[in-house]
Amino acid sequence: MTNDLMTNDPMTNMEQHRITKAIRTQTERTNEMEHSTPMFLTSSFVFDNAEELRAAFDDESDDNIYTRFSNPGVQEFVDKMVALEGAGAGFATASGMSAVFGSFMALLKKGDHLLSCNSIFGSTHTVISKYLPRYGIEFSYIPATATHHEWEAAIRPNTKMIYLETPTNPGLDIIDIEMVSKISKKHQVILNVDNCFATPLIQRPIEFGADLVIHSATKWIDGQGRVLGGVIVGDTALIKEIYLFNRSTGPALSPFNAWVLSKSLETLDVRMERHAKNALEIADTLEGHEKLAFVKYPFLPSHPQYLIAKKQMSTGGGIVCFELKGGLESGMKFLDNLKMLSLTANLGDTRSIASHPASTTHAKLTEAERQAVNITPGLIRISVGLEYVDDILNDIMQALEAC
Repeated sequence: MTNDLMTNDPMTNMEQHRITKAIRTQTERTNEMEHSTPMFLTSSFVFDNAEELRAAFDDESDDNIYTRFSNPGVQEFVDKMVALEGAGAGFATASGMSAVFGSFMALLKKGDHLLSCNSIFGSTHTVISKYLPRYGIEFSYIPATATHHEWEAAIRPNTKMIYLETPTNPGLDIIDIEMVSKISKKHQVILNVDNCFATPLIQRPIEFGADLVIHSATKWIDGQGRVLGGVIVGDTALIKEIYLFNRSTGPALSPFNAWVLSKSLETLDVRMERHAKNALEIADTLEGHEKLAFVKYPFLPSHPQYLIAKKQMSTGGGIVCFELKGGLESGMKFLDNLKMLSLTANLGDTRSIASHPASTTHAKLTEAERQAVNITPGLIRISVGLEYVDDILNDIMQALEAC
C-alpha cells in the first residue's frame, strides 16, 4: 500500500486506502441508525425558516434544495468517485453521454476549438462533429497513436480543451496521458479524459496530469447492466462550472440509480480484478489463432502501446478485441454462432458480451472514418464477464470454428 493511494477520513481521523473509502463513505445516518445508506427518493427538501431557504438559494450553505441540483445519495456516489480518482470535486449525471456533453458545453463557447483523439465512442463522435459546430465550437481529430510533436502541432491559438479516451473504444489504443498533459499545461488547455474502459481501479488520469475525468457509470461502475449513470470528477473550479451548467439544463442522476451505483462501487475492486484476469487469459489463448488476423489487449506484449499501458494501468482491463480474417461476413457469422455470450449494446457487465462495432456502435461513421480509427469489418469486441473463464473461452472457440 502506497501513500498516494491513501486518504484521510475525517470521521475516524485515520488514513484509509481509496478502496476502503469507496466502501465506507456514506451519508450521515438518520435517527433510524441504518447500516446501509437509504435512498433519498424526493424531488425537494424542506427548511425550518425563510432565512435558511434564502441562504441555500444564495449559495451561502450546502443545504439540499432540489434533486436536480443535489441529493444526499447522489452526493455519496460522487464522493466515492472523487476518492477513487483522487479528484477535487465531482458531479453525477443521468448517463455517460450527458457527462461528456456537459463537460463540453459548460467549458467551451463560440469560437473555441476542441482537439480530440479520433478513436472515440460513436455517440461522442456525433456530439463533436454534428452538434458542437452548431454552437460555433470548432473541432479537429488527431490519431490516437500520434507523437508528442503531432499532438503539439495540432494545438491552435483558440484550442481550449483536449479530449481523449484511453483505452480507446473499441480499438484499445493506449494514449500516453502524461505526454498529452504536459502539452495541455504548456498551452493552458483543459485535458479531459474518458476513463470508462479502465475505471479508477486500473488507471487514474489525474495522477498523470488530467484536469477532468469522465465515466459512463453504466458500464463497469454499475457492473451488472442495471442502470444508467455518468460522472465527471476533477479540478474543483472546473467542476463548479460544470455543476452550474448541468444544474440549469437538468441531466440529473436519479437518486435510485445513484444508490445502485454507490453500492456497486463497494465491489468494484474485486470485480475488476476478476474481469482483468479472465480477459488476459482469453487474450493469451486467442493470440495466434488461425482464423484471427490479430488479438489486441493492453497487457499483451504484442500490443503496440504495451509499455505505455504498463506505465499508466495496473491491469489490462476487461475488454479484448480481435479481427476475423473473413471480414464482415465472418464477423456476423461469429456473433450468430455464440451460444452463451450476450449480444447487446453495452459492456462492463458480469456477463460476457460480444459486439461488432462496424455494424453497431460505430455504424454511423463513414467507411473512411472507421478505417481511420482501425474499426475494420471483422473487428469483434468482447467485454469479458465474471463467468468461469473456460466457459467463456469454449463459447468463443466454438463460434470461431463455425466461421
